[in-house]
Amino acid sequence: MEEQYSDVRQKFSDFLERENAIRAALTLFDWDNETLAPEAASMRTAKAYGALSSAYQELLAGDELEELLLQIKVLEGLSPEKRTLLWRVEKERKKLVSIPPEEYRRFSELTAVSVQRWSLAKKQNDFSAFAPVLEEILQMRKAFASYRAEPGQSIYDVLLSDYEEGFTTKKLDRFFEKLKEGLLPLVKEVLRKNKEQPPNCGFLFQNFDVDKQRHWNKWLAAYLGFQFSRGVLSESEHPFTTSLHKDDVRITTHYYKNNLESAIFSTIHEAGHGIFEQGNDDWVTQTLLGSGTCGVHESQSRFYENILGRSRAFWKPIYGKLQKLFPDQLEKIPLDMFVRAINRSEAGVIRTEADELTYCLHIIVRYELEKKLLSGELTVSDLEEAWNRLYEEYLGVAPNTSAEGVLQDIHWAMGEFGYFPSYALGNAMAAQIYVQMSREMDVEALLEQGNLDAITGYLRTHIHRFGSSKGMEELLLEVTGESLNPTYYIDYLRKKYEREL
Repeated sequence: MEEQYSDVRQKFSDFLERENAIRAALTLFDWDNETLAPEAASMRTAKAYGALSSAYQELLAGDELEELLLQIKVLEGLSPEKRTLLWRVEKERKKLVSIPPEEYRRFSELTAVSVQRWSLAKKQNDFSAFAPVLEEILQMRKAFASYRAEPGQSIYDVLLSDYEEGFTTKKLDRFFEKLKEGLLPLVKEVLRKNKEQPPNCGFLFQNFDVDKQRHWNKWLAAYLGFQFSRGVLSESEHPFTTSLHKDDVRITTHYYKNNLESAIFSTIHEAGHGIFEQGNDDWVTQTLLGSGTCGVHESQSRFYENILGRSRAFWKPIYGKLQKLFPDQLEKIPLDMFVRAINRSEAGVIRTEADELTYCLHIIVRYELEKKLLSGELTVSDLEEAWNRLYEEYLGVAPNTSAEGVLQDIHWAMGEFGYFPSYALGNAMAAQIYVQMSREMDVEALLEQGNLDAITGYLRTHIHRFGSSKGMEELLLEVTGESLNPTYYIDYLRKKYEREL
């Protein structure tokens, strides 16, 4: 009997190696497509991507895995970690079994070219050029979700569960209503004051040599704790993070010659993602439990970007280095002025450039539009008008162009309907973790000392090492003793921005 058990375990281990190999190849295609691949390559490369995607579906939806799962689930002595991995594999199998192979391949090939079509439409400022592609992506995502929907379950709830298990529209509606109730009055008051007395931030938008920016941002990522012996920093139209495993983590940023802070905070954000990936335990990396659930992942990028990266304590030991790199632009700008500038709140149209106070309003716009798109209440042809209308309603501004409006994000071009709420959930989780961390260590003193290792060590111990083997609610209960509570996030923002009133 023991020999039989050993044989099943070995077969399952071999299966997981094959699954990981195909997934790694698809990851490399995605990375190349968004960083180095020439524009003309997309159509031909999409065929190879489609073939690999089909092979991946065949592997997970095939009889071999079904038989293996039946055999291994009855084995005695399986560790909790192994059972969690089995659950994750079964969930992925259930999703892929439900989709007809020809539809899955078509979707894989479509999303392999859609990113470049989105990028071109954005450069040309022409939503109409991308709208037909987006319509096709939307309809296929709706169909795939419908194949899996339980009786009474909405299409959007199915898609949301792919990114953060347990967070339905009902739960998210309550979450976002609480954020609006707690933050909208403060947002309006801060924006009113800043309109009357505009913050001094012009020095951030001078001419900043891009090569010097590259040098600074690579140094900054390493300072935060991103290990370049196990990772790389590249460039892309839309900054992102991906990985093959904990020892090959890839992050990107995007540079603007006349905007210093954009690349800085994109780099800090993606470094936060990358540090999470590099902190995975060995047993989760190179499996479907590697990385992390999306909301948890975003909590770490937002923690580094905002809670750490926009604090005065963070900049105190390193601002002088930035001044020396750009003396003509920053030598006469004192630290306090710099910190006030990077924490200013203003009504803008670009999500990735948004300040902490208004950021979740950008997410609420996308959440409300996604719900209507998935329910059929809103069509792609009416999307841009609806987008602009919600920006006027929540932020009092409207995009002047498609590029700074409905085309600004890459997510829908990748078929990632349901991802956007993860950013807001991550913000709330980050604030809750920060409160607990501050009870256990003097975070501000550590930042002033340049001791990021202690902070990263805490996060690795309590969050990073688990990958996606634990969801947001489970982690928060273990670390803080309570489930997600947006009050901490609201209080954090009030404390920061009420000082400016």
